[in-house]
Amino acid sequence: MPPFSPDPNRKVLLIGWDAADWKTTTPLMDAGLMPSLQGLVERGVMGNIATLDPPLSPMLWTSIATGKTADKHGVLGFTQPNADGTSVRPVLGTSRRTKAVWNILNQLGLRSNVVGWWPSHPAEPLNGVSVSNFFHKVKGPVFDPSPVPPGTVHPPELAETLAALRVHGHELTGNHLLPFVPSAAEVDVSTDHNLAAVATTLAEAATIHSAATFLMEESEWDFMAVYLDSIDHFGHGFMKFRPPQRPGVPDQLYAHYHGVVDAAYRFHDMMLGRLLELAGPDTTILLLSDHGFHSDHLRPLSLPDEPAGPAHEHRDFGVFVLAGPGIKHDERVYGVSLLDVAPTLLTLYGLPVGRDMDGAPVVSAFETLPEIAFIDSWDDIVGDDGRYADEDRSSPWAEQEAMAQLVELGYVDAEQAKNVGKSVRESQFYLARVHLHRGRPDEAVPLLEEAFAGDPEAERYGLRLVDALRQLGRLDDARSALDRTAAGRLSRLKRQRTELVAQIAARQAGGRDAARLEQRLAKVDRRLAHEPSGLAFHRAMLCMAAGDPDGAIELLAGQEDAARPALQLRLGEAFLADHRYDEAERAFRAVLAVDPESAPAHRGLSLAHLRRGNPEAAAAAALDALALQYHYPAAHFHLGEALIALGEYERAAQALEVALTQNPGIRRAHMLLADLYRLHLDDVPRATELTRAAAQAPPQ
Repeated sequence: MPPFSPDPNRKVLLIGWDAADWKTTTPLMDAGLMPSLQGLVERGVMGNIATLDPPLSPMLWTSIATGKTADKHGVLGFTQPNADGTSVRPVLGTSRRTKAVWNILNQLGLRSNVVGWWPSHPAEPLNGVSVSNFFHKVKGPVFDPSPVPPGTVHPPELAETLAALRVHGHELTGNHLLPFVPSAAEVDVSTDHNLAAVATTLAEAATIHSAATFLMEESEWDFMAVYLDSIDHFGHGFMKFRPPQRPGVPDQLYAHYHGVVDAAYRFHDMMLGRLLELAGPDTTILLLSDHGFHSDHLRPLSLPDEPAGPAHEHRDFGVFVLAGPGIKHDERVYGVSLLDVAPTLLTLYGLPVGRDMDGAPVVSAFETLPEIAFIDSWDDIVGDDGRYADEDRSSPWAEQEAMAQLVELGYVDAEQAKNVGKSVRESQFYLARVHLHRGRPDEAVPLLEEAFAGDPEAERYGLRLVDALRQLGRLDDARSALDRTAAGRLSRLKRQRTELVAQIAARQAGGRDAARLEQRLAKVDRRLAHEPSGLAFHRAMLCMAAGDPDGAIELLAGQEDAARPALQLRLGEAFLADHRYDEAERAFRAVLAVDPESAPAHRGLSLAHLRRGNPEAAAAAALDALALQYHYPAAHFHLGEALIALGEYERAAQALEVALTQNPGIRRAHMLLADLYRLHLDDVPRATELTRAAAQAPPQ
């Protein structure tokens, strides 16, 4: 056993609510409709938790469990090729190539129960109970439901007992469904399948809850993790019906389903109440979501026709609540990231944090500042970690079943399920986005170039490549990639138009199919007639990089949707580059009027204040940005600049050191920090070290 001793008195319950969002929970809590969550918040700390990019649930929940980004943990999207490269399989728990928190605890002799985590099939042989994310998927008729798939439960002798706890959607009665759809009796279920979707998602949530509560009561455990995907599913299916009614939403569907999302949150609060009751007051509770879900005027009116298109409904910030012994009461914490969860859990148990983890413990949540110990990597520690051996990491049946589920949910299209090349490109694309999110465009470019070469019509590949090349200062290459992206878009639209015209000609006149095809054709024609703002946006960014802010402003201001927050944000940056600071501030404030939680707008506002000689306001705006998104090196850098102007040199050095920790390539931070140490903090060796590092950093 490793020479570490976890706190024997610490018991932790980790609850994952996929896509839960304070924008939805807060009004319900204020109205007294989520008393369990309200009570948990009052006896602990709460705050936003920043998601990662790309915001795809299998990647995110694996980062939560490991404290590492996807390039380290190995889960890249929803699918991956088989080892022989001949077919595509879904990403399973065995795709993870590093230890999760429960594996670390397993090595130390602690008992863990893990229920429903995504991805977690096949169930790991933990010292405790593992129930995979296949458990709650019940198919077949209610009188003859599908059996629990092999490998779903460990130890396997519990499978039959837990199978009896599963809930089938057809078992639900009006008493179960009416709180979600009060007019359920008026729904024509032969043509409207939304009510069946409510029943299925509700039954799946109840199934996870049944297994979790059974294990909490009937087994000994030191750590318990329970994951529910139902808020996310209710959101994708029914957020479009939530008040206020949006354009294009039929009156009848709105009347039936406008209350589904709020009812789903209230149901989760009821389940939370039972979990808290079973856990008891001495158990530490950590409840979080992997991202939020747009619920207001920022809800997208349509989704892109691309793999993982539903992820565009996700918001950058989820919920974070921590309560229990030694945790502050009724306070807020700021700057929490998904990557901080695993280090925080280890700290709760008094265990060292891996230096190869990308997050840090949320020490501001503790009543007494904990001592943080470190270890190079928990992966180096030998022992029974409760993972499968490499030779046992394949389950053909499980892969086929999981793929069908992903197609059914809309996360994977049918073509991708059959197309190995497309799956490889998507994984490359997601990995490239991880590198870009972490400030590594040099590592993103080769992946994006290969993906774009494989599918020149994939606009999203091309635009990310343009962005990465621009960040590297390769402007001619970026312009070439942008031209290729525009050509690929035109080729795709012309091909789609030809196909639609042929399909319309093959149909008999009239009918719903013909009308639907005519609508799609009209949509393609509109796209052919106008260049999308996304291309103009990237042309403007290239103008900025080339020192032509006036050209960028002309391009952005000329767009039909110039008032859109994303374009206003870039307009603000262009005004900054053109030294038009008042106009920059107006642009950033316009963004914040629509989305007060836009960290980039707060960062831009900080820079506008700096350039106008108002360091106090600049520091406040930079702190606002960092409260929302702590991993934001540019905001730390501007905070450092503002603090230097205010004469707060030690705090300035801390801010600049964090900026360099998050992005070692910021040459100006090296130079500014070197001057700070040399002139004000009397640390010449550190100043010399930074000066050398500045000479090696890329020009900016």
